[in-house]
Amino acid sequence: MALGMYFVTAALITYSIAVWGEQITNDLKSSFVLMFCIGVVCDATGTLLMMFDIGASILGFWDTVFHILTGLAAILLMLIHAIWAIRVLTKGDEVSAAKFHRFSKFVWLFWLIPFFSPMVSLMF
Repeated sequence: MALGMYFVTAALITYSIAVWGEQITNDLKSSFVLMFCIGVVCDATGTLLMMFDIGASILGFWDTVFHILTGLAAILLMLIHAIWAIRVLTKGDEVSAAKFHRFSKFVWLFWLIPFFSPMVSLMF
């Protein structure tokens, strides 16, 4: 479980740097796209490692279901986001880049739900 959490934390760091770097500079750079991709790989790896240890979950049944569903949706959104970032970078389409810029914040905020939901559910 701990190794999976390290990977998910690495995803949080790399993905946050990529999203907020892109937001602050208002420019999608290749380094940000690379960090998006690293974030997806780290999150998927961490998720897979934690799935192998699902019996050790200290969450209740419905908290676990919520975490799994939002987590899988977040990974899917991150994957779509990374693929879109590659397309925007290679095509240089300004209209698509503006839409991508808005979508980045949404994906990042959505991803925080499964990241923080276990912590929040254990507080209540």
